[in-house]
This record gives sequence, C-alpha cells and structure tokens, in this order.
Amino acid sequence: MSNSIQQLRARLAHELGRVVVGVESSADALVIALIARGHVLVQGVPGLGKTLFAKALARALGGEFKRIQGTADLMPSDIIGVHVFDEAARNFAFRPGPLFADVVLMDEINRAGPKTQSALLEAMEERQVSVERTVLPLPADFIVLATQNPREFEGTFPLPESQLDRFMLRLDMAYPERAAESEILARYGGVLAPAHAALDAVTRIDRALLAQARAAAEQIHVSAALSAYVLDLAAATREHPHLALGLSTRGALALVKAARIVAGVRAGDFVTPDDVKQVAAWILAHRLVLTPEASLEGATDAQIVQSLLASTPVPR
Repeated sequence: MSNSIQQLRARLAHELGRVVVGVESSADALVIALIARGHVLVQGVPGLGKTLFAKALARALGGEFKRIQGTADLMPSDIIGVHVFDEAARNFAFRPGPLFADVVLMDEINRAGPKTQSALLEAMEERQVSVERTVLPLPADFIVLATQNPREFEGTFPLPESQLDRFMLRLDMAYPERAAESEILARYGGVLAPAHAALDAVTRIDRALLAQARAAAEQIHVSAALSAYVLDLAAATREHPHLALGLSTRGALALVKAARIVAGVRAGDFVTPDDVKQVAAWILAHRLVLTPEASLEGATDAQIVQSLLASTPVPR
C-alpha cells in the first residue's frame, strides 16, 4: 500500500542527490510537503545551497521554477503580476508574476516588507491569487520554498505568526559534515564546473507516482489513541510556561498528516508515536513563540520541542 510513497521518496532522494550532497533528511521533509501539498520554510545561513536545492526539486517535478529575491522595496505586484496596456488589442492584459510557477523560491522572505509577505498568504493557502476581482488559479502542485537567515536582524521583517503557520514545516539547514563538504569541493571546485550545470542530470519524476503516493497516504490508519497523543502535545504547547503561543489546530493537523506520510516511508500501515516524534521538530518548532523570559534564558524552540516530546505520555 505504501510502496508508492517509498518509491517517491527514493526517486526524489536520488534526483536531488545528483546535485545536492547529503539530502537524505531533506528528502523526507520534501516528500511530506509534496504529498500533503504543504509549503516549506528553509532556514539557514547563506551559501548552503538552498537555491540549488529548490531548483533541483523543480527540475525533478518537471515544473517551472521561479526565484524571488526578498527586498524591502519588493511590492505585491512584483510577485503577483500587473496589467499592462496592449496597443494591438487596445485593452489591458495581465502579465503574471513569478508566483505563477510550480516551485517558487522566496529567497530571504524576511527581507520583504509586510505587504509583500501578506500577498503570499492567499497563494499559499488557497493556491490562487485575486487580481482586480478576478481569481486566478495557480498550478495544481504549487509549492513555496522560502528561505531566511536566522542570524540577521537588521533590515528584516520577522514573519508574523499567521504567516509562519502557513508553512507546513521548517527545514533547518546546517553546515555540512566534513566528509560531505569535502565531496562538494571535489564535485564543484573546478573553475568551469558550476553547480547549476549539474541540474541537467536531474530527470523528471512521473506525476502519476505523486498521485499514487497521495492515495496511499490516505489509507494509512490513525488510531484514536494516536490522535489523542497529538492533541496532548498540542495542549502541552499551549500550557508551557516558556511559550507565549502554542500549536494551532492547523499545526496539529499538519503533525498528523506528516506522521502519516513518514509511516508510509517506512512501509507501515498505521501511524505510531515514533512517527509523530520523527516529524515533530519540522512541524512544531516554527509555530512556537517563546516568552521574552525564555529567550533571555537562552531557550530555543528546538529544545522546547524535545522537552515536550519527553514529558508527554506516549499511548500504549
């Protein structure tokens, strides 16, 4: 039943691995986002290959890729599109912006102003945009990968909680291990060997496999006890003394969906608490708002997620 999920994960990891080194964990996260039609916030310092990662995903999906650079002067019309006057037709025609693509990379999203960030909300949630009372649909498998540097604060506009909640998961990209970084230098260290040239080796994944994986994920069983465990985790976040804002109902749903897909990756017919624990950091961390006191004490969202998992009773 979950064979198609395993196949999709294997194919995606293989195709991304043609370009990006060390993609195993990232492939699991992307499989979750693709099957559940979720969006991904990629967090990490510059120069770790986030753009190349997104381009490889677009090539593997066989879809159109667009990159948007977040800047303070970026306007909503710059990403949605504008109406221009067509001299030949003597009327105004709509020119779509970069949002009309299968895979959209919003680079440094926290450098874009609040208006532009808000323009993404309808696109991410409804997979459509509204332009002068006209609703325009986006591609069926539309996915946003947005990056942000967690260490820069000047000239940035932190994403509001409502925007963060629209991202199904957050993928933290750390510096690669020495062996992986050594392979990167060997693979792309040539003067005439740009990393983007490797994208030509990426082959398209059959969209039918994605549809089959979605159907298989629907068949994976979630018991009442497992649902209660997720609700217990959500309640624990809302009552935690170091959190000003806990997990939303949308976040709880994302946790169940992600655990379902991870169960499929391991060829399971039902979701276990271990599946929930495996995806918890991706789903919970960016949705938790620490109190000022907790931040001053040096607490992090990742640490709190681990403490919540350790303290919440697991169903038997």
